[in-house]
Amino acid sequence: MTHQFTSLSPDQKKELSENAQKIVATGKGILAADESTGTMGKRLQNINVENTEENRRCFRDLLFSSDPITSVGGVILFHETLYQKSDSGKLFPQVIKDKGIVVGIKVDKGTAGLSGTDGETTTQGLDGLSERCAQYKKDGCDFAKWRCVLKISENSPSALSIAENANVLARYASICQQNGLVPIVEPEILPDGTHDLQRCQYVTEKVLAAVYKALSDHHVYLEGTLLKPNMVTPGNACPKKFNPQEVAMATVSALRRTVPAAVPGICFLSGGQSEEEASIHLNAINQVPLHRPWKLTFSYGRALQASTLVAWKGKAENKAAAQEAFCTRAKINGLASKGEYKPSGSADQASTQSLFTKNYVY
Repeated sequence: MTHQFTSLSPDQKKELSENAQKIVATGKGILAADESTGTMGKRLQNINVENTEENRRCFRDLLFSSDPITSVGGVILFHETLYQKSDSGKLFPQVIKDKGIVVGIKVDKGTAGLSGTDGETTTQGLDGLSERCAQYKKDGCDFAKWRCVLKISENSPSALSIAENANVLARYASICQQNGLVPIVEPEILPDGTHDLQRCQYVTEKVLAAVYKALSDHHVYLEGTLLKPNMVTPGNACPKKFNPQEVAMATVSALRRTVPAAVPGICFLSGGQSEEEASIHLNAINQVPLHRPWKLTFSYGRALQASTLVAWKGKAENKAAAQEAFCTRAKINGLASKGEYKPSGSADQASTQSLFTKNYVY
């Protein structure tokens, strides 16, 4: 950012920019493995596996030791996972780095109610963030993630919610960069509701415009950031269906109107879409006949892990099959990030299952 009080040195900017570009190198995206202990418990419960630290470690080890995961440029970890070890006794960040993948960390502390609104929220965790970021950098992380949540209803998102969340994201991004971490800026508009595609596009544009105004006001160096937005989709309960090309055109149009070309990459969240749906939509987005100055790729959690969990079932003897399921889905999303995925029509049941959760929290 050019301004009269320079906050980042040329070397700091260079490192941030290079790491951001490495994460979204052509054909690569992000594995979001930053589920909280409680959220991971729900995932394990679905396959009848007890939510213990060892079981969580085993599943993450399965993901991180998969080979080859050529379509993953970055992995977002949860605090617990950052300090766990693989079966070989190596700390997870080192396992990931040895594969040429950038290590990231979730740094927000969850949502809190925003008084005077219709159940809207802001995100906590700015207190002590600089110290946490400095420690995470020492412990092997080169990027971070912070999620703000907005919703579409008759009364929302309110102007207060849009402004508050934009400013929180900008403050977080600024603090990350001061500590050498590339900030992933995540203003998620939930898919809950009956709204149509046009309403979601309108709200997405308003939210992203506010976010980039705030990032500019806070002198955030855009070349050293990544954006993690929702795709523009109709509400989960919308009676009208829209095809992937309509979703893609609405999404790219909203981004072109709001996201500066200086941003290296946009890594979509899956927002409760099935694995296959998230891949098909990403592929369509990369085929839209409009100029797209950024890499458009993925930062998927549920949409990269659903089939893997089903294949694993918590059993050591299923590890190879689960790793194969993970690598297959990662490869599909790598192709989709280049607009080169050709669905065979033979997707299995696990990959076509809706992953929607109402009022989803991590």
